[in-house]
Amino acid sequence: MTPERRERLLTVLHNRQANLTVVLENVEDPHNVSAVLRTCDAVGIQDVYVLTTKAPRVKRWGVKSSSSAAQWLTVHQFTDVKELMTELRKKYDRIFTTHLASGAVSLYDIDFNASVALVFGNEQTGVSEELRLLADGNFIIPMMGIIRSLNISVACAVSIYEAMRQKKNAGHYAEPSLPGAQRAALLMDWGFKEEDL
Repeated sequence: MTPERRERLLTVLHNRQANLTVVLENVEDPHNVSAVLRTCDAVGIQDVYVLTTKAPRVKRWGVKSSSSAAQWLTVHQFTDVKELMTELRKKYDRIFTTHLASGAVSLYDIDFNASVALVFGNEQTGVSEELRLLADGNFIIPMMGIIRSLNISVACAVSIYEAMRQKKNAGHYAEPSLPGAQRAALLMDWGFKEEDL
């Protein structure tokens, strides 16, 4: 491993955020999933959750649209809503779904200094009612036009870049966020040897 690559990977790992995640429920287009993974990598999200209750688990997402981002992320796949929520509750204090409903909060009113999971749903039907009922609330992205929704990958990008903005302002990227054991395991997965650590 070259010194440049070593430093690059260490910097990326330093910026990974333990208290922010994205959940994708029954997203059908693999290119949408891949685009979300690429954006998650860009803002420092390590753990991503994929729930598929209507289709088989995906083994590999479109490499072109993700720029191979999936290989640098930890993608947790679930087929049961309750099992997913049990796992999310172990790590995240607040779980918000994207859903146009009365009582939904603005994206810009979410405090991303807390531990937050954001759930994005199917391209046609959105987040399921079952999952919405188990979440802490709904959020919306304020929009000024006729169309009331964005493509899922765009909606996710807008949302997690707002999270990154808040977290950078709060100094969350100044210190490593992932637990030490997870950081060490990722370094080994990324090609580090004992002598590189």
